[in-house]
Formats: sequence, C-alpha cells, structure tokens
Amino acid sequence: MPLVRKLQQLVDDLAVLDDPQERLSVVVDRAKKIPPLPPAERTDAHRVRGCVSVVWLVGELRDGRCYFRSDAESPVVRGLVALLCEFYSGHTPQDIVAADANPLEGLDLTRNLSPTRRNGLASARETIRLYARSHLD
Repeated sequence: MPLVRKLQQLVDDLAVLDDPQERLSVVVDRAKKIPPLPPAERTDAHRVRGCVSVVWLVGELRDGRCYFRSDAESPVVRGLVALLCEFYSGHTPQDIVAADANPLEGLDLTRNLSPTRRNGLASARETIRLYARSHLD
C-alpha cells in the first residue's frame, strides 16, 4: 500500500477520536505492547540526535524493504517514534525517500507538544529517511 494511502487509512482509523490528546493517548498505549529494544541495540550508534528525550532507532533492510524498531525513555516519545517506525516499515527505500507523508502531522499529534519535542520527532523521521536514502539502489 502506498504511504499516502497508508496515511489516509491511519487518519480514517483514528478519526473517531476528535481530540488530538485522545489520539495521542491511543498511540502511547499501542506502543506499550511493543517489546523494548534489547540493551545491545540501545547504543550510541542507534541514538537519534536532536531529541531531548533519549531515543534509539534501528533500521534494517530485508528483501529490498526497510523495517524500523525504536525505543525511548519518555512514554510519549516512545509511542510517537513507534508510530513512525510502524508507518514506514515494510516500504522500499525509494518509497520512503519520495514520500512527503508524515503520520504525526496527518493525525495532528504534534499540536500540543513543545517545540523541542517536535524538533526531536522531526529528527527521528529524518533518521528514517536518511537510512532509506543510504539504501537506495
């Protein structure tokens, strides 16, 4: 499914929740079900620069598609970065690099976040895009 359609489906799924805070709460709760990264992956090499909260992001390429996993010290950031990872996982590097789709903006999840937190999440999204760019054919 193209990323633009995937974003529309995500927006449609969460449209029943009018309040962005409620949507954020759902995203944070979903991330609680994701296992944390093992200590061997919680390294400086996987740390996202530009985040106030400590965030780790691991990318891997399998069968020409990118897959991402993450962890963070803050539950809110953990949920938002996990959403980014889920959104972009399973897509080709070309699809990720070419797409402007941003699920955090599409779901209006960043409205009530501090500017430093928004900047950190932009850094996490850019880390995903850089990983994809580095794996273009």
